[in-house]
Amino acid sequence: MNTTTEERVIDVTDLRRTYAGGFEAVRGISFHVGKGELFALLGTNGAGKTSTVELLEGLAKPAAGQVRVLGHDPYSERAAVRPRIGVMLQEGGFPSELTVSESVRMWAGCTSGARPVREALELVGLARRADVRVKMLSGGEKRRLDLAMALLGRPEVLFLDEPTTGLDAEGRVDTWELVRALRANGTTVLLTTHYLEEAEMLADRLAILHEGRIALTGTPGEVTATQPSRISFELPDGYFVGDLPPLGELGVTGHETDGQTVRLRTPELQRSATGLLLWAQEAGVELRRLDVRPASLEEAFLQIAREARDGKAAEEADAVRTKESVA
Repeated sequence: MNTTTEERVIDVTDLRRTYAGGFEAVRGISFHVGKGELFALLGTNGAGKTSTVELLEGLAKPAAGQVRVLGHDPYSERAAVRPRIGVMLQEGGFPSELTVSESVRMWAGCTSGARPVREALELVGLARRADVRVKMLSGGEKRRLDLAMALLGRPEVLFLDEPTTGLDAEGRVDTWELVRALRANGTTVLLTTHYLEEAEMLADRLAILHEGRIALTGTPGEVTATQPSRISFELPDGYFVGDLPPLGELGVTGHETDGQTVRLRTPELQRSATGLLLWAQEAGVELRRLDVRPASLEEAFLQIAREARDGKAAEEADAVRTKESVA
């Protein structure tokens, strides 16, 4: 999504965050989010997602770099930003003895232009639980209550930190539909999630963080396109991979065999699958257990983790060799 500076609701430049003791959790990241866009931040535990979001929400001051939300510094100009944003933290904290409606009413008293309590609860599917004490809610219902609080002020920008953790499948889908409706009405959403399917379903663009840096960014389609699609099947007895058409001519870039099982990797799934099936039809061959899978966001995510792990192992091996040579 190409946006001018004026259209950028969130603008992050060379952002850094350092904790006591010198640990740098966010190491110079830059990205922007346009009006009405849903941008997802992905990463393993400790990648820097929550540390980044807290800076965007104005909860802490960056060690370096710049953040602008709705044209303002969310930390030093908090009074200008806070009434226009909604924040759903990873874990909320509500007085356990209050009922659901009492909790929302209490929070609404601190919110400019708050929605009616009933409306907020209906949005997240908690209207029937209005008179239940918070301590009696399930974990998923508490997440719904967190979301209701974030939506009270009709925010222009909504920060969702792991919004569907603890929800069942129905609750997750309901939350997705609500987020889509908010975005369709112009709300800008920044989402962190461990559910890659969630990011793939909702995000206009995303960034994968690793050890405080952005390892990969783009639309879900652009990110998944960095990984090959896969085709696997079993050849009948007496057939071997050499009996297939030249794999390069099918657009295949790599393959493995395990007995009669063949696994192909390709960036051109339609071309490769079509060529393979035409060959099988002409040869009268049945491709048993045929499985055709397009590239996925999960594969891109795992590849980044593997490359980082392999790189770290190589660095550690180099350090050992250097130490041994010096000794």
